[in-house]
Amino acid sequence: MPRNDEDGREELFDVWRFNEGRVLNIRNPIRLSVKPEGIPIEFSHALGIPVVHHRVVSLFERLGLRREVQFIPVEVEGQTEPWFILNALQIIRCIDDARSEEVFYWRPEDGQPDRVGEYKNVRGLKVDPTKIGEAHIFRPWGWPVVLIVSEHVKQAMEEEGITGIKFLEV
Repeated sequence: MPRNDEDGREELFDVWRFNEGRVLNIRNPIRLSVKPEGIPIEFSHALGIPVVHHRVVSLFERLGLRREVQFIPVEVEGQTEPWFILNALQIIRCIDDARSEEVFYWRPEDGQPDRVGEYKNVRGLKVDPTKIGEAHIFRPWGWPVVLIVSEHVKQAMEEEGITGIKFLEV
């Protein structure tokens, strides 16, 4: 993902660290450029990580979800209002392989021995609700490219009129 360093040069930074389910200590401000420019939406996953408007932060605070997420301030080129990276702080082992459409695992013949037994791809993801507990926002273990929210959070975001959201039942 492109960002500008302190001298204005474009550099890349590791978006995968935002999928690890842990609090991150970010020392330098993150500046994001968005191409092509357009009408801002309040919840965007277009950069590979959730970037949200301060209205989403306010909603999550009202819902009492501050322990489940970290909001990391970012400067978005061309925007004057506050924006944040939404960093989900929980990873839950909850994928229901039997109910998911298809699951593929890394195998020894794939040439990545450190990943053998991990998910390589998941299609038609389904989760086992008995493994989720009281969590309202999290990433599933083994497939952290997905951000899952509870029905309660989904309804609150829809009622608040947050733009850019798209939900799929899992």
